[in-house]
Amino acid sequence: MSKLRVQFIHGLEGSPAGAKAQLFAAHFTALTPAMDTHDFPACVELQARTLSSFRPDVLVGSSFGGAVVVALLQRGDWRGPTLLLAHAARHCGLPLQLPDGVCVWLVHGTRDDLVDIEDSRLLARTGTPGMVRLIEVDDDHSLSGTVASGRLIEIVREVAASAIRPR
Repeated sequence: MSKLRVQFIHGLEGSPAGAKAQLFAAHFTALTPAMDTHDFPACVELQARTLSSFRPDVLVGSSFGGAVVVALLQRGDWRGPTLLLAHAARHCGLPLQLPDGVCVWLVHGTRDDLVDIEDSRLLARTGTPGMVRLIEVDDDHSLSGTVASGRLIEIVREVAASAIRPR
């Protein structure tokens, strides 16, 4: 069985050398494009181009990267299995709205002091019922405990298994 292909979109303080990117690289065929996080539209365009060339099985975005993923979903650039980690969509001026027909799971720490968990609760009420799932964890914004425990890898595998792959 081949490894899952995971495209990871890092946050403001993340990078291709960050903890989550390295974790994904160790467990999946993963790609984490470096971004200039000072230019949100350019980040969205870079990730859209990468989606079409890399063709991931799962798209994962963390914080600022989660906002980039929400933008890609809202534009229709991605319709496959999606994982949002403490997304910052509202902070980037995006409406808290998911499109219908897309499997989107959200993970958010109840002790997040940077992005209000209520943003994930509101976003999880949109999209197609049964395809959107919110997982609240006893963790901080960076989800350090979820990463260290290995639970994040399990969640990526679960979201991939729960959704029909994009064609």
